[in-house]
Amino acid sequence: MDRINFLIFAIIAALFWIAGISFVYSRKKALRTPGIILVFSGVIAIALFIFIIWLKLERPPLRTLGETRLWYVFLLSLAGTVFFLRWKYKWFLTYSILMALVFMLINIIHPEAFDRTLLPALQSPWFIPHVVVYILGYALLGASAIVAIYGLFRHYVHNFDNKIILLADNLVYQGFAFLTLGLLFGAIWAKQAWGHYWTWDPKETWAFLTWLCYLIYIHLRYYHPARIRGGLWILSLAFIILVIAWFGINYLPAAKGSIHTYS
Repeated sequence: MDRINFLIFAIIAALFWIAGISFVYSRKKALRTPGIILVFSGVIAIALFIFIIWLKLERPPLRTLGETRLWYVFLLSLAGTVFFLRWKYKWFLTYSILMALVFMLINIIHPEAFDRTLLPALQSPWFIPHVVVYILGYALLGASAIVAIYGLFRHYVHNFDNKIILLADNLVYQGFAFLTLGLLFGAIWAKQAWGHYWTWDPKETWAFLTWLCYLIYIHLRYYHPARIRGGLWILSLAFIILVIAWFGINYLPAAKGSIHTYS
């Protein structure tokens, strides 16, 4: 992947997003629809770049940490747009775009040397579905963390809006479903590639811990729906576990030699 090419797409997307957000917050209602169109245009710009890189590399851009960040930028901004259209939360759209900009900036500051090669184990029909559903899950659960932090702020500083916890629930339910599919697809892939469904590799262990954290949140919301503050705290802390499982595991001594660390 050429750094200059990505910089061009990143600047275009950022300009679309900044202009779109400013239109959404405009007092003139006539500007809000063009604002959403601009925000979505930024999403399309990132999607187009991913598509071009896919063609150039002749493989799905899902192998390295930088490539997964690209997908996270795309999916998080897409989730923010879709959920804004559904629930009309301006703050949620804003924070989703801000997070997407942060991850995009990381890729600009730390460009990677991308090549076409894939390890033999990655040349599997389960490679794409396993990674894609995980990134979808990460994007939705990352968005739920944004909602949780905002909900805690509203709880301690302003009057709490119950719609916030409902939005968090919807994000977690969908993100948890993708997380579960990721675990299942990964187990099937591992069986075909290495002969075992599960080996307690550090990445697998942290992925399972992440899954358990969100399962705890779901159980708490189901059996104790009135304990909103506790649920929001669990959701905020669960995202820390998710981040460790995603790329923090690369820096843990126990992960040396792991088959799941990003190259």
